[in-house]
Amino acid sequence: MRRTCFRPVVAALIAAALLVPPLARAGEVTAFSKPAFQAAQDAGKPIVVFVNASWCVTCRKQKPIVDALIGEPAFAAATVFVVDYDRDKAVLRELGVRDRSTLIAFHGKTERARSSFVTDPAKIRALFESAL
Repeated sequence: MRRTCFRPVVAALIAAALLVPPLARAGEVTAFSKPAFQAAQDAGKPIVVFVNASWCVTCRKQKPIVDALIGEPAFAAATVFVVDYDRDKAVLRELGVRDRSTLIAFHGKTERARSSFVTDPAKIRALFESAL
């Protein structure tokens, strides 16, 4: 008997959930691929390139900041492309990157900001904002 009492409540909760607009989705973090990067540039998307090395202490400090920012609704349209410093040498040359822990912000094909070895969350946020 108690089970049947909950059915209308559950149905009402489901109906209410369907009426609530969805929250902005988080941005995307993905391994760098030239076709995906070019497609994002052609679409005029905000892009952040994160040059990362698994052994880099500074990169490990940057990663949680980058992850937190890309999860914010303000950056829902952004894509973070992660470039492996040790394996993606051709990409590093194309982007003019000389060192690990480099962040580059693009809006479409236009580079807006670049930093290396920065771990200050406010400065990384400013770089992300420049991509918008």
